[in-house]
Amino acid sequence: MAAQSSPLSSRLRWSLFTVLCIAGVFNAMDRPIIAILKPDMMADFGWSDSDFGDLAAVTQFSAAFAFLFTGWLVDRLGVNRSMQVGASAWSLAAIAHGWAITTWQVVTARIGLGLTEAVQTPLTIKTVATLFPPNQRSFAFGFATMLAGAGTIAMPFVIPALALTVGWRGALVAGGIGGFISLLAWIWLARGLAQLRERTVDEAPAESGSDSAGYGPILTNRKTWAIVGAKALSDMTWWFINFWLADYYRKEFGLSTIELGVPLAIAFAGSGLGALLAGWGSTRLLERGWGVNRVRKGVMLISALMVAPLPLVLELNSFWPVACMIGVVMAGHQGFSLSIFSTITDVVPNAKVGRVTAFGAFMGNMGGVAISLIAGRVLDAGFGFVPLFVFAASSYLIALAWFQWLLPTIRRDEGALSAAV
Repeated sequence: MAAQSSPLSSRLRWSLFTVLCIAGVFNAMDRPIIAILKPDMMADFGWSDSDFGDLAAVTQFSAAFAFLFTGWLVDRLGVNRSMQVGASAWSLAAIAHGWAITTWQVVTARIGLGLTEAVQTPLTIKTVATLFPPNQRSFAFGFATMLAGAGTIAMPFVIPALALTVGWRGALVAGGIGGFISLLAWIWLARGLAQLRERTVDEAPAESGSDSAGYGPILTNRKTWAIVGAKALSDMTWWFINFWLADYYRKEFGLSTIELGVPLAIAFAGSGLGALLAGWGSTRLLERGWGVNRVRKGVMLISALMVAPLPLVLELNSFWPVACMIGVVMAGHQGFSLSIFSTITDVVPNAKVGRVTAFGAFMGNMGGVAISLIAGRVLDAGFGFVPLFVFAASSYLIALAWFQWLLPTIRRDEGALSAAV
């Protein structure tokens, strides 16, 4: 088949992006698995809350370390080869959990998964910047998060069923198999597409070689630090909820693993809906002529205010209001995160998108490391969830203040406005 260099049809670009998003669902599947099946793993290995927090921190630190390299890798390899390398690696790492029978083997498998799954975030942002014109990118991010949320909604129901049939190890292996199936679909759709084989699809040749040395030009830019600081602060809450929400429901409401399905589904439904609405709303406002600075920061402020009431759940004794409020909090996080990622494609030249995204993800994961270590020890010390929820409620407003200080006005960079393929 001859290489295709003409612009991609809307159907093909959305098909490619959908397959990438589905692969991302399998990529992220390990987090809800260990959160939902925490009692099974703790029973197998005799872990405490601190031990579980340490395991989460190890995974986060591995991913954070890998982000220092995966952004550079994605910028160098381009979208197609990055997908092939990344999906193969993280799927193999997930399958490796099937042979983990000691704590150290679990830790080794988690490190491998953390190192390899870090390709997904810069790859997704790079793909959006490659496939979609600027005003459509917010909706693409919202669609990606909505699809991920739909997958996550299903997991509280699917994972216990898998665990009953094949155990928690088998559930992780299933995620790896799903990753390989997604990769095969991608290879079939992307066959012969010259645009996706290029190292950087839409950058000017001069720009391609201007900063190939690495992170130096990125680390001296205020835009980078505005993005990564906001990402680190907001992601601390995201990782806290991902790893500890199931445990909160168990301790506060006595829910079993099977009973966790509905409240976790509500939480991740809020996550997906929040991303879709934020992406759709941002795209509509931009198409109507609103300034990018007003749109991005307006969505961030609304999202931060949605998270702020989180400590009120500790005053509620009824389960359903708590579940609904957590769903609103998750929606707020995704709206905030979507605006950060959209800002990257607004202000960062396409040749640097992978590295800036990866550095932001590195800082976000380091925040996840910190909150995992802190949460386990706070709970073991008997302080409960109060200090953790209070921090989470304020983290987004602090992040927005930091973002505004370093990036008072968002203006689109000419290098980020290249036409999509």
